[in-house]
Amino acid sequence: MIPSLIAAVLSSLAVTVTNPLPESRQDVPVVISIPSSAGEVRSITVPEMPDVPYQLDDMNADGIPDELVLLLDMKPSETRRFKVRFSAKEADTDLTPGTYAYIRLNDKNKKYPKISSITYPGDVDNRQMYSSIYGHGAVLEGLYNAIRVYMDNRQSIDLYAKNHPRLELDSTGFYTTRKQLDQGYGRDILWAGTSVAMGSFRGWNGSRPVTIDTVTTRGQRVVTTGPLRSVIEVQDKGWIYNGTPIDMTQRYTIYKGHRDYDVEIILKGAPKGAVFATGIQKIMNNNKGFITPQGLAGSWGDNLPDKNMPEVTDTLGLGISVCEPYLAKTLEDDVNYLTLLTPDTKGKIRYTITAAALRDETSPRSSKEWFAYLKKWRRGLDAPVKVTVAKTTRVTVAKTTRKR
Repeated sequence: MIPSLIAAVLSSLAVTVTNPLPESRQDVPVVISIPSSAGEVRSITVPEMPDVPYQLDDMNADGIPDELVLLLDMKPSETRRFKVRFSAKEADTDLTPGTYAYIRLNDKNKKYPKISSITYPGDVDNRQMYSSIYGHGAVLEGLYNAIRVYMDNRQSIDLYAKNHPRLELDSTGFYTTRKQLDQGYGRDILWAGTSVAMGSFRGWNGSRPVTIDTVTTRGQRVVTTGPLRSVIEVQDKGWIYNGTPIDMTQRYTIYKGHRDYDVEIILKGAPKGAVFATGIQKIMNNNKGFITPQGLAGSWGDNLPDKNMPEVTDTLGLGISVCEPYLAKTLEDDVNYLTLLTPDTKGKIRYTITAAALRDETSPRSSKEWFAYLKKWRRGLDAPVKVTVAKTTRVTVAKTTRKR
């Protein structure tokens, strides 16, 4: 007789989420890694919260979901315990989209086909790369705003603000017409010039930020686009930085209900003590702003982003938060509030960027309100919800068979 086959299969995860703040929080992202022992996962159930919105994401493009995203509303100082049960059945959820990401190609027929990723040899002219993408780079959209990351050596982050919370970049593509403006659509509101714009990642030469110039290859990828979370990546391989080749991935994430974007920089080969830079620009006209030694900066002012529409100006605010262990120093120059950055022991740097605009009906309405909003925002970033996960397994016993 052949003995029974015994296998341990992951049945569910026991999850505990704690809000450490004495205030309520909405649309709190809870991101859970899916263990490989869970087998084929196409949907989940949460018995304690049967209607909780969720999203399954394949982050490494191997065709298998490896992260689960939940969005929770939490009461002050609340601790919530629940189980996540995995299933191989197709999900029957139909969520209203709250985020969106895309890359589109420029083409002579003006169809602008969507692609999932693109890579260029490092010796391709920056202007050719920049012009080959419709919108000049990958686009990441939330309900309140959107960003695009330029496909060139600057990799600057540009900002689109909306009048009303909704997804609309499929209609405007960052190029809002006068007719669309009259219909209530938002538009590109930032003129970056030579600045770091809205949290663009840079090198540092000891006195000023520098762009990502000499590389082996550079590219962009839509990691995931979904109703609760969308993620894009910018990849530079063989970046010669202060004489050392570095492989770099920049990852930008937006969650439904958020106006801020999480930024994660992954550096392979960066020498110990390497310093990089980011920050936010001082707004073109009537700028008011601040930067603290703790890595919080904000700016507010008026901008003329489109010289073809000189009669349309925008008032906007920018914000950035960089915390330890990534923060090395803060400073400012003529056009920027700058934060200098150092990678952690795993070669990673993290920071968060955000924005406001008067055209946004949900936005703070003045520099005073915006700066107060940023300080409260920073308190939330300094006290993230605590998530703990425990595995639960079940034992599967295969039927025994007899020899004949």
